[in-house]
Amino acid sequence: MRLLILGGTEFVGRAVTEAALARDWRVTVFHRGHHEAPAGVTTLRGDRTAPGGLAALSDGAGTWDAVVDTWSAAPSAVLSSARLLADRVGRYAYVSSRSVYASPAPAGLTEDGPLVEGASAAAGRTAYPQDKRGGELAAEAVFGDRALLVRAGLILGPGENIGRLPWWLGRIARGGPVLAPGPRDNPLQYIDARDLAEWTLDAVRDGLGGPFNLVSPAGHASMGELLDACLRVTGSDAELRWTDPGTILAAGIEPWTDLPVWIPPGEMHDTMHGSDVSKALATGLRCRPVAETVADTWSWLGSIGGRAPQRPDRPQVGLAPELEATVLSPQGDS
Repeated sequence: MRLLILGGTEFVGRAVTEAALARDWRVTVFHRGHHEAPAGVTTLRGDRTAPGGLAALSDGAGTWDAVVDTWSAAPSAVLSSARLLADRVGRYAYVSSRSVYASPAPAGLTEDGPLVEGASAAAGRTAYPQDKRGGELAAEAVFGDRALLVRAGLILGPGENIGRLPWWLGRIARGGPVLAPGPRDNPLQYIDARDLAEWTLDAVRDGLGGPFNLVSPAGHASMGELLDACLRVTGSDAELRWTDPGTILAAGIEPWTDLPVWIPPGEMHDTMHGSDVSKALATGLRCRPVAETVADTWSWLGSIGGRAPQRPDRPQVGLAPELEATVLSPQGDS
């Protein structure tokens, strides 16, 4: 297979690149040059947001069986790329998001669920849900049923540049009492970037099109299993102090941002961690155990000096130590 990756040097794009290289596919990576591409690829440079920024992808650049696009800003950039490549690429895989569904999304929502309003394929950058939906519309407008829409949920794993799992690993590695947000059996849905990559490559190879929810099945992991895995791999003497959601929320702690990954049971939890993934499972989705994702992320962090990269367009996550101490102090005094 001849694969073109728009991006390909960070997190999800890099996972796709490395997975394709491991299959001995011929991989071309188009990127801005801010990070080194993996060895073994053909590199094309350009900035999709600049005038003439797609020149390196012009007619003489080549033809490909598929393109994988991880763009998450202005949908118009997806539309321009798709139009330019329409006659030289077999299939267009756009890594989208479950944020394209109208919120709140009920538990068990399938790919046929209602979508956000206000999205346009030709729009400039607006809000993340509309940008991702606009990217989908752009891919479909040009490629029709040759467009694959990969609606990923929470993405974890080595290379993460948002900081969610790296924050938990770093916090637990520091030791001491750790505010563990309950309930312990609160179910999580996420996708390891490497599992996303493998499924996406299988899908373009097999000629799949249309939307697919891509996260782990319901019950694949819980908050307790995630944090227990962090405790094991770090070898920390940290003490997980499981705290009920009411106490956490009353302290002004924000789910998802102050305590990454965690959302208390309720409407928003159903939206983020209640997706129906039967369609992806039926087409071969395989999700590795949470312990493997955690261990490999910890190993990767060690290999880069312990500090995870941070995307400049995303806010830093994590709970302030003083706020954590305030919430835990009554428990420690009792």
